[in-house]
Parts: sequence; structure tokens; C-alpha cells
Amino acid sequence: MRQPAHGGNLAWAAALAGCPSDAIVDFSASISPLGPPKSAIAAIQSQMVNLRHYPDPNYSDLRLALGNFHQLPPEWILPGNGSAELLTLAGRELAELAATMLFTPAFGDYYRTLAAYHAKVLEFPLSLETRDWGLGTGTLKETTESIFPLCPYTPTPLHPYTPTKDCALLLNNPHNPTGKIFSRQDILPYLEEFALVVVDEAFMDFVPPDEEQSLISLVWEYANLVVLRSLTKFYSLPGLRLGYAIAHPDRLRKWQSWRDPWPVNTLAAAAAVAAIQDQEFQFQTWQWLPPTRQQLFQGLTTLPGLKPQSSAANFLLVETQQSSVQLQQQLLQHHQILIRDCLSFKELGDRFFRVAVRSEADNQRLLAALDVESRGVERSPSRGFL
Repeated sequence: MRQPAHGGNLAWAAALAGCPSDAIVDFSASISPLGPPKSAIAAIQSQMVNLRHYPDPNYSDLRLALGNFHQLPPEWILPGNGSAELLTLAGRELAELAATMLFTPAFGDYYRTLAAYHAKVLEFPLSLETRDWGLGTGTLKETTESIFPLCPYTPTPLHPYTPTKDCALLLNNPHNPTGKIFSRQDILPYLEEFALVVVDEAFMDFVPPDEEQSLISLVWEYANLVVLRSLTKFYSLPGLRLGYAIAHPDRLRKWQSWRDPWPVNTLAAAAAVAAIQDQEFQFQTWQWLPPTRQQLFQGLTTLPGLKPQSSAANFLLVETQQSSVQLQQQLLQHHQILIRDCLSFKELGDRFFRVAVRSEADNQRLLAALDVESRGVERSPSRGFL
């Protein structure tokens, strides 16, 4: 079976491990272990009777709920079949410009959607130093000013386009796969320089409200700004496929005209309305993540040959002295644990892997398994990880 480009491929992992897929402890997909919320499950069950009907093509209830959540009129919001569908729509518009800037390493789906529409891509590397970035300290300007000054910009044979109103910027915040978060103030200058700025905030929900750096509040001021959000990671609903875009209504109407009708199913829409209103679940997540993530980070730092990076999201990027692919296979075959290799991030290759923050018990199981593999400790059934 072919090596997956994304995390969460349990069928591939089970085939390699020689066990049922439900026996795999999945650290490769950055999904919260706290959900789905009971409120979302109840909403799904309440809508089973409506499966005989088509969904509302305008998704009025869902857009109203999301609008109330973000204090925006419903017409500024477009629900989609996961943020991946909306990213594809964004890619079509990005391809109309001279070039799209990416800060690398970049999420593989960005390359997919840009290649689908033959968009010109210009890459600029972020620092991968394993230091504590923290909120507002890991600035885009700090890491790119030597190679990517704001306009004016001298074209080179490698980067022949001037980053003016003829170019676009696509970035995610918090950044995937590093987990670094960029301050709102650091992104603001780019809104003045580019024709279109698409900010993927798929993991922003994991940042507590008093620390988050979302650009959603700026869509009123910048018609060239698009913010993408995902409901599948924070609320543990990846199987339902639900995300949404926030942008000027004129742009969203254009995107709507490009796609098939009813991209969001009835159950997903109902679950989303319930989930975003579940303040108890949201607060529980913000209380759980920071100490659990720090505990996992500290555990990884104690293991030989591993260097984790600090993160504002629900995952950690880890540098390893051994092959990450080999380590991934060992963890699957010996411990039924799946980690995310970083082969799809060409700047990282075989010396990095990524792990989700899971429950404390799962995290301890991962640390014990990594300790066994990194030290070459003889395995025995008594360790409980076979």
C-alpha cells in the first residue's frame, strides 16, 4: 500500500502493523482527543429523520450560527466540505495572479491546489531553529526580512515577480508543521502589499481567546483578505468534513458559483451549529491543551536524539537523529502507534516527525515506546506496548 501523504491513514498503518485499524493509536492526525462534543453527537442524531431531504442550499442556519460566533453577518461566511474544498476554490483565484508566495515548509495541500490551476509558486523558508517562539515573538518579518523585504522587491531569475498588487500570499497561522504562531501585527503589512492574502487558521481554535491572533476581525477593512477555518480538528469531526471561509460577500458569491450544490451534508451542518455553541467543550479544550502539550514536550526533550519544537497548536514537530520513516515503522510494528512522517514537507525530509497531543495516557505510551526505540532497549511483553 502506498505511503500516505497525509496523517490519519489508519488503513495503511494497520496493514503495516498487521493489526485492526481500531488498534492503532493515531498520533499522525492532529485531532483533539476530547471530542466529538456530546452536543454535536446529539445534533446528528436529531437530524437522522431529515436525511430524506436535501440540505438547505444556502445553509442559512449554519451561516447564522457561525456569524453569531464570529460577530459577522452570515453573507460573510461560506461553509464548505472541509477547509480543503475551500482551499481548492482559493487556489483557482490565486492562479489568476502572477504568483503566490508560500512560507516553507508548507502544508502539502497548498501545492496540490496551486498545481491544479497551474499557479506560479514562490517559496521563502521560515527558520526551523528549535527555540521558543511564543506568541508574537516568531515574526514573519524577523525570519524573512533578509530574503523577502516588503515592496519594493528586486526580481531574480528564481523569483522574477515583484510582490505588489499582482501577487498573492498563502500562509497558515498557527503554522503547520512547526506549530509557530505569528502575531496579527506581523501579518498586517502583507495585507497592504498583496492582491490577495489567504490565511489558513485551521488550528487557531486551539489558541485561547486571550492569546489568539486571528485576522477574522480585519475582513471588514481588507477586501483582499480570506480566512479559512476548520471545524474538524478542534471538535474531533474529521469524518464529517466541515470548514468555512470568511471573506467579502462578493468573493464568496463568486466561489459559490464555481462549486457543486449541497457541499455540506445535513448531519455535518447540524453538528457544526451545536459544536460552536458548546462553550463548555471549548473551555475544557483550552484548559486541557497547554499543560498536556507541555508535559509531552518535556517528555520528548528527555529522550536521546529527539529535539521537539515548542508549539501553539495541538501538535509538536520533532527533529530526530534517526530516520523518521524507520522510526514510524518500528512504532507501528512494535507498539501499534502511528506518528506523522514529514516526507511531504521537502524541507524537512526524513529527519523530522510530527505528533498530535493526545490524552495523558496515550502520550505516556508514546514516550515509553520512543524510549524503547531510541535506546534500542530489548522489548518484552511485560512492557505492555506490543
